[in-house]
Amino acid sequence: MKRIIILFLLSICYSGYSQNKVADIKVQGNKKLKSSFVKKISNIKPGVVLDSTVIEEDIRLLKRLPSIAHAYYQVFPAEEPNEYNVFYNIEENFTIIPSANVYTTNDDEFAYRLGLYEFNLFGQNITFGGFYQKDIYDSYAINLRAPYLFSRNLGLAINFQNLTTQEPVFFDNTTANYRYNNESFEVLGLYQINFTNRIEAGLNFFTEDYKYKSGATNPNVPQDLEVKKMLYKVIYEYNNLNYDYQYVEGFRSIFNFQYVHAREDGQLPDFLIGWNDFQYFKRFGKRGNWANRLRLGLATNNDTPFAPFAVDNNLNIRGVGNLIDRGTAAIVLNTEYRYTLYEKGWFSLQGNAFVDAGSWRNPGGDLGDFADSQNLRVYPGLGLRFIHKKIFNAIFRIDYGVGITPDSTQGLVFGIGQYF
Repeated sequence: MKRIIILFLLSICYSGYSQNKVADIKVQGNKKLKSSFVKKISNIKPGVVLDSTVIEEDIRLLKRLPSIAHAYYQVFPAEEPNEYNVFYNIEENFTIIPSANVYTTNDDEFAYRLGLYEFNLFGQNITFGGFYQKDIYDSYAINLRAPYLFSRNLGLAINFQNLTTQEPVFFDNTTANYRYNNESFEVLGLYQINFTNRIEAGLNFFTEDYKYKSGATNPNVPQDLEVKKMLYKVIYEYNNLNYDYQYVEGFRSIFNFQYVHAREDGQLPDFLIGWNDFQYFKRFGKRGNWANRLRLGLATNNDTPFAPFAVDNNLNIRGVGNLIDRGTAAIVLNTEYRYTLYEKGWFSLQGNAFVDAGSWRNPGGDLGDFADSQNLRVYPGLGLRFIHKKIFNAIFRIDYGVGITPDSTQGLVFGIGQYF
């Protein structure tokens, strides 16, 4: 009798502490995106313990993917006791996306960049495409990025670029214009450490070619310079952003570090360059979204007139002009408040008010240059966003920035995608 009572009590304890298991994962709503890919990158697998926190982490990861507009999950009992089927419901993005940026150069010439990218090649979230740019000179690039090529954690990126622009070169308080060409080939390994942390590392082989066009000259500044270089690159990203269609909330940090080595003796010295982008997003109510980006950058080649950090409409300060200045260190803050003015079905109209501000260290200068009023630029402005919620990055952007610091300009900036 005692043995029967003990067995009965043990059975009650066992049933009370038995864990619910995942019987199967089912993917619904996807058309182009492969179900096998969703299961490949998900942490929930058949036979593991049913854990809502793990499922929610999978959903956050899925919503970050270019191929997915929205995702949610459902859990239903399976045939066996304590087993459940997990359903991942997918709302796909259209992922063959043209890109366009239109602007005017400092000589009031028309300039543009046109591109076409597929963000879900073979249904595996592989990005492939390129662009053509006309900015006085012709430029083009081809890019391939497959972050989950080998596994949930390991991928590869390959990039080729032939970029030619007219660049300002600053020395002795004067300016010269150079035709600048950068032809590069880059290979990066991509590794996802965990849900919030990833790292990229690789090599970039490139050739820089400067040719003097007009402006001031100096015997110590070459009018023609071609140098072959090799760049070692490491990128570390912490990403804790959460997406809900056009709304974003959370914190993200991207650190980019490069060591640049001249491949031919007797040419330019080696140098280091690094910068970190800190991004913070906060939701306010149902329609408001506060977005911020702070960039801190520093290069060790302080004595070069060919400085690496640009002041540019399309990069950091809306309304300032196209490649108007360069520096060997940078502090740039972009802050804007986005508010959804109208939303129905697939379409959303968003307005924003922004302030872009930054300062640069001059070539040959010191960190005190950041406080120099001549290097400080502050541009408030207003903008509109026309958003298609079911096409990846289908955000047509118009911004108008007005400078309030001395000798400022003003102007429109058009583009595809949020500014940051």
